[in-house]
Amino acid sequence: MIDLFYAPTPNGWKISIFLEEAGLPYTVRPVNIGRGEQFVPDFLAISPNNRIPAIVDNDPAGGGPPVSVFESGAILLYLAEKTGRFLPVDLRGRTATLEWLMWQMGGLGPMLGQHGHFRLYAPEPIPYAIDRYAREAERLYGVLDRRLAATGACVAGEAFTIADMAIFPWVVTHKAQGLTLDDYPAVKAWFAAVRARPGVQAGMAVGRATRPAEMDAETRRNLFGQGAAKPGSPA
Repeated sequence: MIDLFYAPTPNGWKISIFLEEAGLPYTVRPVNIGRGEQFVPDFLAISPNNRIPAIVDNDPAGGGPPVSVFESGAILLYLAEKTGRFLPVDLRGRTATLEWLMWQMGGLGPMLGQHGHFRLYAPEPIPYAIDRYAREAERLYGVLDRRLAATGACVAGEAFTIADMAIFPWVVTHKAQGLTLDDYPAVKAWFAAVRARPGVQAGMAVGRATRPAEMDAETRRNLFGQGAAKPGSPA
């Protein structure tokens, strides 16, 4: 059984999608990130970067004590290797999958995160930041569009992989990012095909009712940057 420490965000959706697609039994352990539950000691013990998602595998390969994993990319790799699914075993397929997984982790996710922050949540508009990240978001969408036009199917090739699972939840945010998929026809076709998958739909539905209805002062403080206190400073 997998314990999934989770909130319904793009990074959380990656893991709930995998678990639903793979049919793995799991228990959701909600983490209310708007109320600062990501900073409590019990959660930090398994996710020292105070970010969701994290998992605890209570039945790891080879037996022994439970294994905890934090960071969404590491979790996807762990689950793919545990199940033998959604990560090709041939050299080229595996390499392509890992390339595009790392592209999401190092590029698409962080850049869209910054773009969304400065576009939607910054206390005052900063035109330079908005323009800089908007341009980078558009560039990354162009990279993805060209890749999908070349494969004609999924990100790493013909097969649906953890790379698609990592990228799709961030593309879900395209309207809030001020982007239209009409400008990226290959992304649009891929997005529709992935969204139609029952496992993806089930994964995206996990915890939907717990999404915060409004961005109050406490939520803003917990999400945007207070983090852990510096050593020697008041908590």
